[in-house]
Amino acid sequence: MKRSAVLVMCLAVLFSIAFAAEPIKIGAVSPLGDITGKESTRAMQLAVKEINDAGGVLGRPLQLIIMDDEMKPTSGAAAIDKLATVDKVDFFVGGMGSGVHLAEIPALKKYQKVTVWIGAADHNCENAVGADADWYFHLHPWDYQQGEGYGIAWTEIAKAYNIKIEKVFLAYEEGAFGTGSYTTYVDFFNQAKKGQGSWAAVMKQFVGASFKSASLGGGDYRAVLNQAKSFNPDLFVWAGYDADAIPIVAQAKEVNFTPKLFVGAPPGWPANYGKNPLAENVILYGMWSPTLSDVSPAAERFFNAYVKMYGEEPTGYFAPLGYINIYFLAEGIKKAGSLDKNAVIKALETVQFKDTALGEPLKITPSRVIKHQGFKYQKILQWQNGKQQVIWPLDLATAKLVYPFSFKK
Repeated sequence: MKRSAVLVMCLAVLFSIAFAAEPIKIGAVSPLGDITGKESTRAMQLAVKEINDAGGVLGRPLQLIIMDDEMKPTSGAAAIDKLATVDKVDFFVGGMGSGVHLAEIPALKKYQKVTVWIGAADHNCENAVGADADWYFHLHPWDYQQGEGYGIAWTEIAKAYNIKIEKVFLAYEEGAFGTGSYTTYVDFFNQAKKGQGSWAAVMKQFVGASFKSASLGGGDYRAVLNQAKSFNPDLFVWAGYDADAIPIVAQAKEVNFTPKLFVGAPPGWPANYGKNPLAENVILYGMWSPTLSDVSPAAERFFNAYVKMYGEEPTGYFAPLGYINIYFLAEGIKKAGSLDKNAVIKALETVQFKDTALGEPLKITPSRVIKHQGFKYQKILQWQNGKQQVIWPLDLATAKLVYPFSFKK
């Protein structure tokens, strides 16, 4: 037998022996019936496959055990308990809704396993986790970080495009996610009235009103839209879920409400939303767009791999976040050299990526409360001809802002 054939055989034997080892178990909790949860979980599975195909971590395969939280707090908490006691996972990842996460946090604190969470923007979740939870890592920006970033963004956009932004209206879903967003906007408005904070130049007046999300049995936005129409804002923002994305624009058209800037701020968007005529020129807050592949090699690698594996494009930023979720944890385990909790925590604190699937670096720093926060700001995007174009940061812009907003005829 040739030496090359023997070498290949030996490597195959070593590979099979290594993967006969006990897997590293990662428990993932996400709302699988929601497009955002579905795509983030798919992206996690993609990352696990890539890592295992490359030899795993510490000579052991990763095993992703997935639980559906059904967008219900009780289901989310039960999933954490089941993963810890029955499946005996080594780590926790995942997440989306803030309301669900608030119910999960007591269970997470009970087990105190290293947790890398990508969802839950509500600062009440951060407060519930507390400053002493060194085992907890949070990658998604908190609501006040997002709000600070939006103030910076709209100030720079107003200057760059010579447009006026002074009156802001927030329509928010009545759950934890939406009310957390509203509280944050109120805080920024109070600062702006004193000439302080990132919103000082672009929030002279502010009004907020709630609605019941279609994800939670609602779907009639006419009252809040008519209230917004009477206020006549320069900037209209709605904070809800993907199920609200199409009907809220349709009903805005029905009541003849056309704000100059129409912004949607859900965690994710419906599949093929950009192909709907109602999407044209709608602005969105997000952390990722397929167009980032033009400026980021890491974003391009993720996008191509996702499409190859699933035969369709991801629709929102929770997919690349889920992908990063797994790679970040895997890198920490690798640097720690073991599954020892304290060693993994110290290793994760030092993990840095110069480029990620979101097209930006990742470095862990403290936030207001927790020790381990990842990303800080979101981006400003706009649906143009079926694509999400980057409008801000200005140095990453892939298209110019279409202003003012109008419904496509």
